[in-house]
Formats: sequence, structure tokens, C-alpha cells
Amino acid sequence: MPQFVELKNLEGERSEFRRRVAFAAVFVLALFVVLLARFVFLQVMKHEYYYTQAEANRISLVPIVPNRGLILDRHGTVLAHNFTAYTLEINPTVVRDLEATIDALSQLIEIAPKDRRRFKRLLDESRKLGAIPIRTRLSEDEIARFAANRYRFPGVEINARLFRRYPNGTLASHVVGYIGRINQRDMEMLEADGRLSNYRGSEHIGKTGLEQMYERELHGTTGLEQVEVDSGGRAVRTLSRTAPVSGNNLQLHLDLRLQQAAEEAFGGRRGALVAIDPETGGVLAFVSKPGFDPNLFIDGIDPPTWNELNNHPDRPMVNRALTGQYPPGSTYKPFMALAALELGRRTPQYSINDIGYFTLPGNSHQYRDWKVGGHGSVDLHKSIVISCDTYYYQLAFDLGIDTISNFMRQFGFGARTGLDMVGEAVGINPSQEWKQRRFRQKWYVGDTISIGIGQGYNVTTLLQLANATATIANRGVVYRPHLVNHIQDATSLAQRAVLAEPVRRLDFRREHWDVVHRAMVDVNMPGGTGHRAFADAKYQVGGKTGTSQVIAIKQGQRYDASKIDERHRDHALYVAYAPADNPKIALAVLVENAGGGGAQAAPLARAVIDFFLMGRPVTPIDAPSAAGGAGSGSGSIGAERD
Repeated sequence: MPQFVELKNLEGERSEFRRRVAFAAVFVLALFVVLLARFVFLQVMKHEYYYTQAEANRISLVPIVPNRGLILDRHGTVLAHNFTAYTLEINPTVVRDLEATIDALSQLIEIAPKDRRRFKRLLDESRKLGAIPIRTRLSEDEIARFAANRYRFPGVEINARLFRRYPNGTLASHVVGYIGRINQRDMEMLEADGRLSNYRGSEHIGKTGLEQMYERELHGTTGLEQVEVDSGGRAVRTLSRTAPVSGNNLQLHLDLRLQQAAEEAFGGRRGALVAIDPETGGVLAFVSKPGFDPNLFIDGIDPPTWNELNNHPDRPMVNRALTGQYPPGSTYKPFMALAALELGRRTPQYSINDIGYFTLPGNSHQYRDWKVGGHGSVDLHKSIVISCDTYYYQLAFDLGIDTISNFMRQFGFGARTGLDMVGEAVGINPSQEWKQRRFRQKWYVGDTISIGIGQGYNVTTLLQLANATATIANRGVVYRPHLVNHIQDATSLAQRAVLAEPVRRLDFRREHWDVVHRAMVDVNMPGGTGHRAFADAKYQVGGKTGTSQVIAIKQGQRYDASKIDERHRDHALYVAYAPADNPKIALAVLVENAGGGGAQAAPLARAVIDFFLMGRPVTPIDAPSAAGGAGSGSGSIGAERD
């Protein structure tokens, strides 16, 4: 029988099978180990992370914008406050087709072309701030119509927002300032200051005036609300809430009634006025005419209105009292007289013979007095009362520019006063070093002469001039002028005073203060350049008239306002303090292109002082005619020209 050989290696196959099973088992086990490790990683090691992520999807953190602090005058009259209104807002990160959404919304709620323009501008400026308003201050009917159709507009919401209101409109607009929409530059500033987190949910920030200067006090502290939301992002319930802290209130030294009286006295004329309490440095009135309505800026001013304001020839957006810089004219003379007395270069009895002009030794150029033919014999007292130019030409020549500059620096000329507002101008207190630095030119003796009458390179602000006048009124105590009297804490209602500490004291001889004081009182008496404005006053006032030259008059010509463009005519100036024996108010007034200070600025100051001391109603001062008393150049009457 044949022998059969088995071809299969059963033992080998079994061994191979066992190896494969073992490999598969190891592989499956490894997969389970990896799966287990991943499970441990996700459920144990990353538990907190994914729990937070899940909670973030379920819980929304909503910032609560605080109430902005109020701004009040010295009597508690509100200058700026808040109110609540409903706004229709679109979140650009959620809404894909903005134009189509706005078109659809316009079928429910009126959306004007200016609303669309503002939305586009805010979209460009505030892309990172979330929802942007397309309409503000909705009516109840509009709210109801949108609520019924809300499901059609994901990413569109109606929210209650706080709005700022300035109830007095243009009155004191340059003092209060305004708030505006936060833009990219504001965000960068807030981030640099470490304050950006406190502005979550906030849409506005102070842009000018006290709103800008005291932004940290007024804004408050943002609150936070934890809200549980559903899958559609709608709020279900509030989990926790940290209440916001309202901003602090500002109470000012400023008297709104006096401010209104001063602005009414200007009528339709351009100019500025600053009134200060000489005993504290508190600003009682701060006028820049014309003004503007700060309410225009809250929702975002439209381009046509902005262009009209910004390009208007009267420049209503310019704060003339803070940033306007003008030659002080003859209001500079009392300070020159003090310099002459204190530095021993003149005595009260020293007199000159004024023949109507001054010439430098060896020079034929005539520096003319405002009065043709001159004033004859003039001592220091008379030089202030009649505003003799020739006297101060000679005095400036004798003192020299650096001596004048160093002396005037003590009164704050050429330096910021430190008023609590942003943007104060410096002015110019000229010196040899200043001219070399500014123009790379040497100082000439001829440059000094016009400085003596407040002209030439001499430039000051109304704020500096008012504060320097207050220093004369209180005989040498220099205060830092300030608008805010105290800050009221929003939580405790405790008041934190803005201390009125003197910056320095000018230790001049009392008899020198008395000489200048008597002369400034006599300015407003018969024979003085301000006597017409104060002819029947029931109180004594110390003052000085001034006329600030805008364009130079050629040698040999006389000033004739009727032949000069209105905006090239001289400015009218007047400084005063009253009552003279116990001053409660010191002020500086400038009326642009009005001519003589005695004829145009002094009556305005009289109206303001009458209101402050006696409560007398104010009537606007008539604008001057081109050929009238606004400095016609006839030279016959002192009050007409200076």
C-alpha cells in the first residue's frame, strides 16, 4: 500500500495563528490604553478647561455701564446729566449682509439716510466695540413693531442705553464740553492707561471741556452680570450680578446765571470773558462766543453739521478764552507800572512831557501815541488813567526786554495757569532768548518799544490776563484758577474739595500796589478812559481799557476802521476788579474786532459786574459801526480809542 505524506504544517499554522491573535490582542489592548489615556486626559487633566468652555457657551458675561457723574454749577443747577432711551443696534460680527438687514429693518422702523451714514462711520471707527446703533431713541410703537419681528433679525437687538444731555444747549458749552463715541485712538489711549477693561460696554468718552478733563471721575466703575443663555444666545436667567459704581459728580465755582448774563451781554459779537474770584481762584464765568450745542455730538454729529461748525468764519468750536492768543494792548500798562516802581526805575512823581510820539536815540522813526499832539506832562498815575502810550515807550526802553520778561513771568504771562481743562495755550512772554530760539534772530532795541504797550511779540490769553488782574486785586497772591469747587463721591456722597492754595505770593511794597490801585480806580472816573462805562456805578471798580492791534498801520497813517475789513479791525479789551476796596470778582473781556476797549469792552464788563454785585438785568451791548466809537482813530477822546 502506498505511503501518503501530509503536506500541511498544522503545528506551524497553529503557531502562526496564535501569533496573529496575540498581535491583534496587543493591538486592541493598545488602542484601549490610548483611548483610556485620552479619556483620562480629557476628563481628568483637562476637566477645568473644558468645563469652563462649556460654561462659557452657557453663561454670558454682560457688562453693566455705570451712570456718568453729573456736572453742576455752584448753586446746584445741572449742566450735564443722563437719561435712558432705547436704541436699535446691529452686531456686525453676527450679521453677514448689513445692507440687506438695514433695508429690511427700514420697513419696520424709520431709518433716515443720516442714520445710515452715521452707522457706516461708526462701523469704521468702532469695529471692535460690538453692537453699533443704527437708530437711537426709539418710540414705543417702534419697539413693539421690532419685538414682533425679532426672529427675522439675528444679531439685531433693542437695548436700553444711557444718554448724556446738556439742558442748557450752547450756554457754557466750551466749559462743559461734550462726550463722543469711543474711537480707535481712544481705545489705544485707554489700553495704554490700563483702563480699557473698565470701558467694556461703554460707547462714549469725554472729548472736550470738563467732560474730558475729569473723565476718570465722571465715568464710574463698570459692573458685570452673569447671564445663562440658550442655544440661540437669548438670556434665560441671571446667575449673578456685580453692580456698577456711578461716576462722581462735579460741582463748579462757575455761576450759570452769571455765565448767562455774560453771554447775553455779548449779543451776536465774537469774543471771550473770564471772571475769577480773587480770594480763591475759582472761575465764576468762562465765556467764548460764539458757542455750539454739545448735544449734537452725543449720537455722532453728521458731516454737514460738522462742516458747518468747523468751517464757519466765526469759529464756534474754538475756545477763545482758553486757546485764543491776543496782544494785551494797554491792559498791560498797570503791570509795567508795577515793574517800574518795584525795580526802582520810576517814582510816582516822575513825569515826562508827551509830545505825541517817542523816538529812539539817533533814530527818526516815531512811535506814536494814540492822541495826536500828546498829553503834555504825564506822571505814572496819569499814564494809567489816560493810557499814555509815550510814557510806556520810554519805560520799556529804560527797562529792557529781559527785565520786563522776568518781571512779567511772576504774574503768569507766557505760562499756563494750570486751569483744570485740557488744551490751555501758553501765550508769549518775549525775551532775547525766546526770539533767538523762535526765529534765529537777535533782539533789537526797537522790538522792545511796542512791548511796553502790550503789542509787538507780546501775546497772552484771556485766562492769563484775568488771573493776572486777580493778582493785582488781591495785592500779589497768585492762585491757580480752577473750575471745579469739589467732587462728590457717588457712593458715600462725601465731598472732596479742590483746594485753593496760592501758587506764590508777590512780595511787593504795599505803597506800590496802592499807587497802581488808585490809578486803576481813576481809569473809571471822569477823565479816565473807562469813565463813560461806569459813570453812574454804585460801587468803585479798578480797571484798565485796552485796544489790541490786529494789523500794523504804516508809518504816517492813522487808524480808520471804516477803511479796514471788519476782521482786521482792532480788538477791544478791558480788565477790572470790583468792588475796588474789597474785590469779589476780577475779569478780563475781549470783543474781537470791536475797536476801542473803553467804548466796547468796558460797557460789557459793567453789565456783568452789575449783575454779579447788584443782580441788575443784562441787555446785549450793540455792535459797533465801522465809523463809530470802535476806534475810529480821531484821537480826540480817550475812551474812543483805548
